[in-house]
Amino acid sequence: MKKQIKTTDAIFPMPVLLISTFNEDGSVDVMNAAWGMMIQSDMIALNLSESHKTVENIKKRKAFAVHIADAKHVIEADYFGVVSGNKEKDKLAKSGLTYTKSDIIDAPIINELPVAMECEFIEYQSGETGIGVAGKVLRTTVEEANLKDGKVDIDSLEAIAFDPFTCGYYKVGGRVGNAFKDGLAIK
Repeated sequence: MKKQIKTTDAIFPMPVLLISTFNEDGSVDVMNAAWGMMIQSDMIALNLSESHKTVENIKKRKAFAVHIADAKHVIEADYFGVVSGNKEKDKLAKSGLTYTKSDIIDAPIINELPVAMECEFIEYQSGETGIGVAGKVLRTTVEEANLKDGKVDIDSLEAIAFDPFTCGYYKVGGRVGNAFKDGLAIK
């Protein structure tokens, strides 16, 4: 029997995405965002309020990078979520991580994280049903060590997911089936 609980943001797993932008002075801002998803094969949506320094930067620079957080950098990922870019000017430098400036967008790529999606800002949707930031993914790069036969090796990424029930982080891994195939057995 199911029992009602208080939480309403209880979709698990929620991806831990690290969004990087440049501040006005050229320093790097990074935020932790669990409220993100693909809305088309080359479009990403980040449900972020306009109060975030990151959103201000995205609107000004017209670009941002999305990184998949991994277990090796869980402390840094959490730091990017608990410290506001409105109060700490250069969060990336304080974390000890490094970056390379993208050659196709005006945003930093965090060197230590295995996956980066370089995005062009499309629009900001506000209001009760707005999605926040919408961007077009122009390029995705993956560390060679995380590729197998030219495809992303999900287990090697050690990507982390956010658990809204207990405020925990969990590693994502262990293939359990084949999409668009296993269900055909019921047919």
